[in-house]
Amino acid sequence: MTSKQRAYLRRLANDIEPIFQVGKSGVTPEITEAISDALEARELIKINVLKNCLYTPKDICYVLAERTRSSVVQQIGRKIILYRESKENAKIILP
Repeated sequence: MTSKQRAYLRRLANDIEPIFQVGKSGVTPEITEAISDALEARELIKINVLKNCLYTPKDICYVLAERTRSSVVQQIGRKIILYRESKENAKIILP
């Protein structure tokens, strides 16, 4: 992913709200599967890491990206933005 594409996805992500929260239990198989399903449906999602989480947001960010085969668009503070192109209905066209 190029920096231009990443900047474009960051602009799109400004308007969306976090749809998942990762808390004390960390990255469980259930939350990984739910995030993967959401990526297939939406392509671009925002995740919030709660303060009581045992792991750093950066660690969670890369674990989720690896397990869901997605790209990390941005991790800033406790917010993570992930992108994965949908296999069936691609909505976002990257520049």
